[in-house]
Amino acid sequence: MNLIELLIISIGLAMDATAIAVCKGLNMKKINCKYGIILAVFFGIFQAGMTAIGWVLGKQFEQYIVIIDHWIAFVLLSIIGIKMILESLKKEKEETEETKIDIKEMLILAIATSIDALAIGITFSFLQVNILIATSLIGIVTLVLSFLGVILGYKFGAKHKAKAELIGGIVLILIGIKILIEHLSI
Repeated sequence: MNLIELLIISIGLAMDATAIAVCKGLNMKKINCKYGIILAVFFGIFQAGMTAIGWVLGKQFEQYIVIIDHWIAFVLLSIIGIKMILESLKKEKEETEETKIDIKEMLILAIATSIDALAIGITFSFLQVNILIATSLIGIVTLVLSFLGVILGYKFGAKHKAKAELIGGIVLILIGIKILIEHLSI
C-alpha cells in the first residue's frame, strides 16, 4: 500500500471525527483553542491507537469485532446526538464560562469515531503495510482535520448557536445511522 492510498484512508477515517469536531465548535460561544487542541489530540490518538490495536489483533478476533462495532458506534453517537438536541431545545442560558473539557464525553466520542480505525487496522494486518507509518499518518491527519473542524464549527456556530447545536446533534445521529447501515448492508 503506497503513501497516497494511506493518505486517502487517513482522510476517510478522519471524517467522522472532523464532523464531531465541527459540532463541538458549533457549541462554543467564544473560541477555545485549548479545547480544540485537546479534542483533536484525543481523536488523533484514538484513531492511531485503534488502528494499531486492530493490527495487533489481526484476523484472530475479526469475526467478533465486526459483529458489533457498528452497533457500538451507533449507540454512542446517538446518545451524544440526543444530548445535543435536548440542549438545543432548552432556553438559551447565559454563557459566561469557557467551554468545559468533559473527559468522559471526549473518550466516548473518540472511541465511537475510531471503531472504523480498528477494522482498518485488522485489514492492515493482512496487507503489506508499514503500521508505524500508517498509524502516524492516520493520527496526524485526524488531529489536523479535527482541529480545523472545531474552528470551522465555531465560525458558523457563533451566529447560529441553537440551530447549530440542533443540527450538530442530528448530524451525530445520522453518522451513527450511516455507520450502522454501511455495516448491516455488507
